[in-house]
Amino acid sequence: MSVALQDLRNTMSSYKRATLEEDEVSDAPAEAASSPDRMEVGFRKTGDNVLGRRTKLEFVLSLLLLVTLLGLLACLLLLGLGLAPGGGRGLCLTEGCVKVASQMVEAMDRGVDPCQDFYQFACGGWIRKNPLPDGRSRWSTFNSIWEQNQALLKHLLENGTFNGSSEAEKKTQSYYLSCLNTQRIEEQGAKPLIDLIAKIGGWNMTGPWEKDNFMEVLKMVSGPYRAQPFFSVGVSADPKNSNSNVIQVDQSGLFLPSRDYYLNKTANEKVLLAYLDYMVELGTLLGGARTSTQLQMQQILDFETALANITVPQDQRRDEEKIYHKVTISELQTLAPAVDWLDFLSSSLLPLELNDTEPVVVYAREYLQQVSELINRTEHSLLNNYMIWTLVQKSVASLDQRFENAQDKLLESLYGTKKSCTPRWQTCIGNTDETLGFALGALFVKATFDKHSKEIAEEMINEIRAAFKHALDRLNWMDDNTRQAAKDKADSIYDMIGFPEFIMDPKELDDVYDGYDVSDDSFFLNMLNFYNFSSRVMADQLRKTPNKDQWSMTPPTVNAYYMPTKNGIVFPAGILQAPFYARDHPKALNFGGIGVVMGHELTHAFDDQGREYDKEGNLKPWWRNSSVDAFRQKTECMVDQYNSYTVNGEHVNGKQTLGENIADNGGLKAAYNAYQMWVHKNGDEKRLPAVNLTNDQLFFVGFAQVWCSVRTPESAHEGLVTDPHSPPRYRVIGTLTNSPDFSRHFNCPSGTPMNTGRRCEVW
Repeated sequence: MSVALQDLRNTMSSYKRATLEEDEVSDAPAEAASSPDRMEVGFRKTGDNVLGRRTKLEFVLSLLLLVTLLGLLACLLLLGLGLAPGGGRGLCLTEGCVKVASQMVEAMDRGVDPCQDFYQFACGGWIRKNPLPDGRSRWSTFNSIWEQNQALLKHLLENGTFNGSSEAEKKTQSYYLSCLNTQRIEEQGAKPLIDLIAKIGGWNMTGPWEKDNFMEVLKMVSGPYRAQPFFSVGVSADPKNSNSNVIQVDQSGLFLPSRDYYLNKTANEKVLLAYLDYMVELGTLLGGARTSTQLQMQQILDFETALANITVPQDQRRDEEKIYHKVTISELQTLAPAVDWLDFLSSSLLPLELNDTEPVVVYAREYLQQVSELINRTEHSLLNNYMIWTLVQKSVASLDQRFENAQDKLLESLYGTKKSCTPRWQTCIGNTDETLGFALGALFVKATFDKHSKEIAEEMINEIRAAFKHALDRLNWMDDNTRQAAKDKADSIYDMIGFPEFIMDPKELDDVYDGYDVSDDSFFLNMLNFYNFSSRVMADQLRKTPNKDQWSMTPPTVNAYYMPTKNGIVFPAGILQAPFYARDHPKALNFGGIGVVMGHELTHAFDDQGREYDKEGNLKPWWRNSSVDAFRQKTECMVDQYNSYTVNGEHVNGKQTLGENIADNGGLKAAYNAYQMWVHKNGDEKRLPAVNLTNDQLFFVGFAQVWCSVRTPESAHEGLVTDPHSPPRYRVIGTLTNSPDFSRHFNCPSGTPMNTGRRCEVW
């Protein structure tokens, strides 16, 4: 079995990969720790012909844009003929320049002083023109591009003949169509899940259950069905020996997005009530009597609250050295005796043979000790109810419309969304990407990806890497030995652009999904088969050497990431498009867009977590103590800065967002310096028409407009308590207030909001 699939869904690394954007774009509730197969997707079903409406809307918008461009072009002709003040020499009048200039002007709010509120200056027009779509809790550039990608994928899957295609690509179409087949899903109703529960041994919620079968149920729901009660288990590169894979165990088991939702009951009363109603509704749909289901679901909620009490907050888990513990299975047994670990792990990793000396990396030592004690003092009926509940959560997304309707109130309380109008096909594209994303990516890349983009992106990365290294020489807080080691690490960063090569080879692509059977008419069975398949792939990794060329994101993904155990940065094809990058855009915009993304991911190698890994991807000390102390002083400034920002009266968590804030600030600086180096080498670019900005100013506006977004108050709260990224507004304001280059080019006096006079700089 090929190893390429495992890294796609591997979230069990000690260091969650550092991404540009929050990974989970669904508004469905998610567990505190992501599932290794990343299949938690909320359904939004409808039979509407949205494609037809979309086509008409796009035609109208295109017509309006054409009128705007014609008007703009007329003005430009006057300028070019010298009939308007200032003349037209030095302007870029290509189609690409005129179009992007029009889009930028529409997105801006010229009535705002850029030195007072640059986010509003850059995005005010965009925010006015982009009210939240129905059923959405947030909307941004990322969502817009992903919808474009989805529309293309829909066309490919629904209209392709797939003659001569790889088997994997054919499986992609079959999977997608099984998801679209709502008639069959409605016919099956709840029966597939009811039958699965009976196979595992029953559920006290809905009928008889086999008492005293704790270990058997735990092995079933956690192994072949990949649920994560109590804790999560996976296989990934050992952070202290990145050339070897190792079993890894971490805290898990919460359904709501954060422990805060359980523990801060006053602030989250509405959410907790909606969650309980959701639990009861699902229990009754599966055959439970309402009164007894209400009682038992309340007990499960209380048990999850107990888990939340012992779950360590994410902002207290940022020191990789402190949370890493390598033990044997025998030692793990002593630490958490409520679970028969050799039996459990052997079952999860079949057909491998394990013994008591097998190493396991544990990231939640105290948690596992306490969860073992919690298990020992909890009634078996409640433990069974809770474990089956984790399986139910994971499985109901593939059932009929009643289960979809049951979550509406919960989604509204969590994210502020009313019943969604998202068409079924979009949900199914998302599901297909989560399951067969590399095969789907092959279709996407062959249809859209410009082969020259790889070379251009590679060149930009090298320019940004050079700028980052040059800036290291100007840091007065870093000793020379550590500085040279940092340069060596920057040189060693491995970049992957667009897509992994194996997806272009039908045989290699088929090998990745060999053993995953896809049914034409049972979406539920396809989901179960994938859980079983991903479990087998995970087990297959344990005795193998990690492959640097494995990817954790699929090609259509609008995101990017850094993986510390590989010291690698990845930029999928999905993000290598406007507004991040376009071949016909000015270099100022490309550096302000994809260039900052590249700098962001590169800087993650040196954030508060990434800096603990050496150039080989191993968690080991390579800094001198004096530089470590100076680094921590620098980061404290940034923690305090972002702590001061508020959204709807609620503070940003500067410690939780520290790594991303370091990356945002370092990425902007590296990209701007790289652009200056490009100008020094190639000369000044022509300016964009009508925007009335210098090219240096254009760089900063282009950067800011990447983050234009709108969000419900509930979703904003959820982001503050769960997201390692700062809210988009402060990703712009926080970064630019620290940039002397920004203040200089916009002539912001000291003491203004965008030039406070107190700057935080790490890299």
